[in-house]
This record gives sequence, structure tokens and C-alpha cells, in this order.
Amino acid sequence: MYMRRALAIAVACSTALLLQTVTTFPQNNPAAPTFYRDVLPILQKHCQNCHRPDEMAFPLITFDQAASHARAIQESVAARKMPPWLADRNFGHFSNDPSLSPGEIKILSAWAVGGAPPGDPHEAPPALRWTKGWNISAPDVVVEMPKAVALAPEGDIDYTYEIIPTHFREDHWVQMAELRPSSREHVHHAVVYIRPPDSKWLRNAPVGAPFTTAGLTDEQGRRDTHWTDSDILIVYAPGSSPEMWASGMAKFIPAGSDLVIQMHYMAMGHAATDRTSVGIVFAMKPPRQRVLTLQLTNDHFVIPPRDSDYRVEARGSLPNDATLLQFFPHMHWRGKKFEYNLIHSDGRIEPLLKVHWDFEWQLSYELADPLSLKAGTVLQAVAWYDNSSNNPHNPDPNQEVRWGEQTYEEMMVGFFDVAVAADLDKWKYFMRGTDGSAAAR
Repeated sequence: MYMRRALAIAVACSTALLLQTVTTFPQNNPAAPTFYRDVLPILQKHCQNCHRPDEMAFPLITFDQAASHARAIQESVAARKMPPWLADRNFGHFSNDPSLSPGEIKILSAWAVGGAPPGDPHEAPPALRWTKGWNISAPDVVVEMPKAVALAPEGDIDYTYEIIPTHFREDHWVQMAELRPSSREHVHHAVVYIRPPDSKWLRNAPVGAPFTTAGLTDEQGRRDTHWTDSDILIVYAPGSSPEMWASGMAKFIPAGSDLVIQMHYMAMGHAATDRTSVGIVFAMKPPRQRVLTLQLTNDHFVIPPRDSDYRVEARGSLPNDATLLQFFPHMHWRGKKFEYNLIHSDGRIEPLLKVHWDFEWQLSYELADPLSLKAGTVLQAVAWYDNSSNNPHNPDPNQEVRWGEQTYEEMMVGFFDVAVAADLDKWKYFMRGTDGSAAAR
């Protein structure tokens, strides 16, 4: 998987509409695109968040770096490969859509065809300033795994957990958060949970050392690795964006909490270690709204052998008013499509997001205009799977496929973020209205 991702990254920096023809500009034509005047601003805007030193892709900071990949950039633009954006543009508008405009595509292609001229360095925009090692502002706190996780070169790697005390002496509101594995290529995804000091979840599990379900000696602990109602700080997958919540919105970490990191590692043919860190930027003041990460999940399905379009659905109603902020779908190798919908009282289905699934790029989709939803609103998530031989990623089209942690099994999880009143924690939010009756989850 990561070999293909590396090749995809190496192809170029950005993607958008397919060009049928490419304009060729003579190099002595003053209107011909040049690196410093025309190309560098596009790379800064769309590419350098990943294409810079110490990030997941080769750097595209200098002229020499970009010129050496000019033809690959042209091919990537024409093939609509980079940066990955999997949402159907007919449904929804998203603030983190990195796609190029048609004009930007034309510039990159014409620059490559025209011989990748440098132009005048004095026309270059100011260099962007990045926080070293992070895509968020300089963290106020970095919480790091106390002990590195040893990763086997081959075979299945069970979900691995590590509990990290924050030692926070007071409550904190979080404006930004980012997860950084030290061995990114081995990480399929990760979830960081907030365990308040009064929580009984995983209380008999080791603290400060990695463990798996099989390594726990008590039955309750083993059950705890499969279910929790703890709030989520961040969900991570390669290619996903760090969390940066809008002004007036933040996540909450109570004093004395632990962070519980759940890691889905994959063997990559060589032994390695990983020591993941979480960077946290605190809000400057208490927010008006609290951000909660919720999910629509269906873990009771059986995908028949050779079925090319198997449908799995999950739905639920909001117990209280909320503002819908973003989506993060999750499937494995047989994933084909994923969508989120609103189901109105008259049965009408309103699509919010439709994703053409790509296991190698698990992205978040942030609504450009957050959606205010009333209590009782029904959200639906629908996933389709291709278990046929037509799916080049399919490990075995002759097998029935059920829910499971390994990538040759399947998952159906529709994460989504909502903003609610600042005084509503997850437990309070899931109380229906004011009568105290529990809401369906």
C-alpha cells in the first residue's frame, strides 16, 4: 500500500480537472509561466503542506526541487491525482478542498511543457514559515508515548494501545491537535481518546507501555478494547488533516485526564519502532461551543464472495441540537463508496457527502458552511464494498468478509464532528431533551 502511495506522491503536487490539451509557451515568451512568478505561489498554496522537509512527500520548496519533477507534475495534474480529494463535487462544499483551479492547472502544465523555466528570483513570493515538525501552530504541550512500540516485519499486528497521563492540573480547552507517528509508513490509522480521571475504562491496563487485547489478563479489560463512550480528541490516517477548530469552538480535556492512543499498525516487510506524539494548542479563552466526535457504525454485516456492490447502512438521530462540522469515513481494502445523508421526516434523502473511496487516502471533509441541525434529525451513513476480482486491492474475492481489525477484514465507521453547547459533555449530550430519557446511540 505505501509503495503505491509513495509512487502517487512522487508523481506530483496537485490535481483538478482533466486537461485534454496543454498549451506550449516558448521559453522566450514573457507570458510563459516561470517558476518564481507563477508556479511557486501555487506550490505554496496547495502543495508545500506535504511537500517539504520532514513531511510525507518529497520537498517542492526550491526551483531545483520542482524542476526535477516538472514532467511528473504535469502528468499528475492531467491524471487528477494530487493532492487527493475524493469527494463528489456535486454534493457539498468543503473548506479543506485542496483542488487547483483550471487556471492553476494550465499554469503548471504549461510550465512543464515549456521547459520549466526559472524566471526572475526577485518575483518570488516570500517563503512560507512552517512550525518545524508540525502542521499546526507551535504546540503548547506535546504528549509522547513513554515507550516506543516494536513493530514486526511480517504478519498481523493487533491493535496496540498506550495510555499516556497528561498530568494536567486544570481543565483545558483544545483549539488544535495533531498526531505525529515516528514511523508513518506503518500506521493505517489511529484514534486518540480522552479518559477523564473518574472513568473506569481500561483501569486495569498498564500505563505508559504498549499493550494489546490479547495481553490483558482481565475479561473487562479485553472488552474495554472493543467499546468505549470516552470522547475522541483526534482521528488520524495518512493524508488526513490535523484538527484546527474554528474560533469559539474547542475540545475539552478535564484536569487529570489520560490520553489513550489506539494504533492500527501494519507490517511493512522490515522491523521498526514507532513512538507517536500528540501536539496540542490550547484555546486562548473558553469557547462558546464544545466539539464532540461521534460516529455511525455498523459492525454486523457479511459481504458475500464476489459481490461487487454490497451495501451497508447505519443511521441515528441527534438527541439534542448540534452544528455539523465535518466527516471522516473509514473502511478497508474492499471499500468502494461512502456517503452521508440527512433523512427528512417525509422520507426525502438529502446527500451531504459522497466519497469515491481510496484506502490509501483517508481524508476528512470539513463543511465550508457548518450545518445547524435540530434534535431528532436523522443522519445516515451508507457504505458500498467491492468484493469481486474487479477490485485490484481485494485480498481474496472468494471469501465472505465480516467486521474485523485487520485490513483484509472490513469496517464501516462514519465519524462526524458536531459543535454543541460548551457545558454539554458527551454523556449529557446523549440525554434526550430535558426529561432525562436516554437517546439511541
